[in-house]
Amino acid sequence: MTELGNRLKEARIAKGLSLDDLQSMTKIQKRYLIGIEEGNYSSMPGNFYVRAFIKQYSEALNLNPDEIFETYKSEIPASLNEELPQQISRVKTQKLVTDGNSKIFDLLPKILIGVFVIGVISAVYYFFSHYSGTDTKSLKNKENDPVQLSTNEKLEKAKVNEKDNNKEKDSGKEKETTKPEVEKPPVVETPKQEVTVLQSSGKNSTYDLKNADKFVVKLVSKGQTWVSIKNGKGKSFFQGTLKTLESGGPESQTVDLSAESSAVIRVGNAADTEIYVNDQLLVYAVAPTKDVQNITIQYVPKSE
Repeated sequence: MTELGNRLKEARIAKGLSLDDLQSMTKIQKRYLIGIEEGNYSSMPGNFYVRAFIKQYSEALNLNPDEIFETYKSEIPASLNEELPQQISRVKTQKLVTDGNSKIFDLLPKILIGVFVIGVISAVYYFFSHYSGTDTKSLKNKENDPVQLSTNEKLEKAKVNEKDNNKEKDSGKEKETTKPEVEKPPVVETPKQEVTVLQSSGKNSTYDLKNADKFVVKLVSKGQTWVSIKNGKGKSFFQGTLKTLESGGPESQTVDLSAESSAVIRVGNAADTEIYVNDQLLVYAVAPTKDVQNITIQYVPKSE
């Protein structure tokens, strides 16, 4: 066994994790994990995978991969930069896209200015042609047909009076047909959801969920943590590693346990893990640290 393999194995045992647990967390086959601890890299596909597996192994135990590679660089095989051709192709593609976009951006201001000028000219033309024609027609009507103007005014007044009379009739009908409002029964407030601590001892805590129509558990990782969710009979609904996404946001896992009477949640790094029950943040009964916590939640549906 090499010094690197001995350090990684001791860190795994200190975390209370078996090789099977580590296989579930890292998705690395167990025989490769054994090869890393024993310093036997001949069974692995190549040097690139050796370094990648050691990096994942270290991150799963909250160890710094850069420090591991620097300290044990004499034991870890070197890896050629196999991604160089792909990176070169990406640079060429990006350059072509950038050159094409720059030409479009150079023409865009000119196009926008041309559209703006055409719009202004169209608006001015419409304004003068519309309003100048209206004013000319109204002047001609006033000069040539004063009798007709007075008749039109009378007709307009008659229409206004007719509209007012219709409004009064309609308002009278509304008053006659309006019925007294029926008193609505008082609204009974439903009790709010409660999540209370029943007991806590060491790394084990038990909670009681009351006044809830559903039982949905959501785990959110603010760093990197290994978690598992089971029911009271030991059926597994999820187990794996949650970590910060490449976008910088947290990774989460949601499980609907409404059909279950209890849930057992095992958290490998409580300090970086938030637990929500029906969108309500669960307050740890034991102060969260980097150590493991086992949390049991008992659920009785509201209808019962």
